[in-house]
Amino acid sequence: MEREQDLYAPVKALLEAQGYAVKGEIGAADVVALRGEEPPVIVELKLRFSLALFHQAIERLKVSDTVYVAVARPIGKTARRALKDNLALCRRLGLGLITVRADGRTEVHCDPGPYAPRKSPSKSARLLREFSRIKGDPNAGGATRGGLMTGYRQDALSCVSYLHEHGPARGADIAKAKGVSRATHVLYTNHYGWFERVTKGVYGLTDKGRVEPLDWFASAAVSATPRPK
Repeated sequence: MEREQDLYAPVKALLEAQGYAVKGEIGAADVVALRGEEPPVIVELKLRFSLALFHQAIERLKVSDTVYVAVARPIGKTARRALKDNLALCRRLGLGLITVRADGRTEVHCDPGPYAPRKSPSKSARLLREFSRIKGDPNAGGATRGGLMTGYRQDALSCVSYLHEHGPARGADIAKAKGVSRATHVLYTNHYGWFERVTKGVYGLTDKGRVEPLDWFASAAVSATPRPK
């Protein structure tokens, strides 16, 4: 679909099939539908999701509680994610969502109405755990993910610090000395490629582990900073 007008006929047919009388471009609204004495249904048309679309739809809520946004159904690699995210936004704002396929088929993903999102106890617990694990406040809000100091990275740096000073060791020794309860897990999973198993249960540093962590120690809240040898 190349024009917003291309969305109108499929949306109109969808509403007329439900007994509405439908007209386009009434006042500031793209589509207005009436059925008996019910409040008007308003639909805002756009080829794709945008902030302007949601601004317009929210403005229409001053006229009616039954407001939909209608867009051409997203296609491509990120289509599913885009649809899921914008569907969640529509629900949070109390808006309905209609998508229109290239062949004119319409799909109503949600209807307008109050929405109370379900809380996720597991996600909440994970957030609090990560908060408690991170020592200090090493990250500026808004920083990119690749350069963030996480609780896991801090634990890994603590392991590096101990191994740099004492040589190969067991996770239990590091946990006791550094207070890193999951030291053995960090050594075993070796997410950053910093550690290598020397003998059963005993780990040392790889060449990467001797060099790469040094860039992190300037800002890392760990109990000791190794010095290059």
